[in-house]
Amino acid sequence: MNRKTIAYSLSATLALIVAGCAGMPSDNRADFTAMMKSSFRSEGIATVDRLVQDEGQAACSSDQPPSEAVARRIEAEAIASIQWPDGRRFFGDWKAGEKLAQSGRGMTWSDKSTDPKSNGGNCYNCHQITSAEISYGTIGPSLWNYGKLRGVKSLTDPAAAPVIEYTWGKLWNSKAYAACSNMPRFGHKKLLDQDQLRDLMALLLDPNSPVNQ
Repeated sequence: MNRKTIAYSLSATLALIVAGCAGMPSDNRADFTAMMKSSFRSEGIATVDRLVQDEGQAACSSDQPPSEAVARRIEAEAIASIQWPDGRRFFGDWKAGEKLAQSGRGMTWSDKSTDPKSNGGNCYNCHQITSAEISYGTIGPSLWNYGKLRGVKSLTDPAAAPVIEYTWGKLWNSKAYAACSNMPRFGHKKLLDQDQLRDLMALLLDPNSPVNQ
């Protein structure tokens, strides 16, 4: 296992630990939070501000799920945060999207830049992407036939507009449609840029993409 893989694994483990912290009784939670802050230090681009939860993260990692009112507020704020692509141009190159989906690079202490261009989408870690894969994550649903199952026959079909907009919104800020989604908020958190999101959109929805074969 190389240093990059180790760093990525530690980053993922840290995220799970922080989420679990919020599920503790309040007296233990404060002690655990203090311990976490004293046990980690900023290293390169991986800074300790990653330990700070926003309202949605805190509400969804508590020992009780958020109330319906709180969940709806989180979703409404997430929907309002979505930035639609310049010129309403939703699609790029599915081949570039496939490479992006299979890359787990970026955001670790050993990376030199926070530029989204240096990041991967890491989609395979949570989803099946094509029928040919024999190893993939199952935290999220399978993406195989994502566009086909939703009736997308072409990228210019007006009837596909709702699916296209939903998919862009989900990639931009996943909490827009599920307050407690575990999916990275790629656009909202500037993990990927618009061109990269367009490539992932093509991977998911282009009828010629291996996702839809």
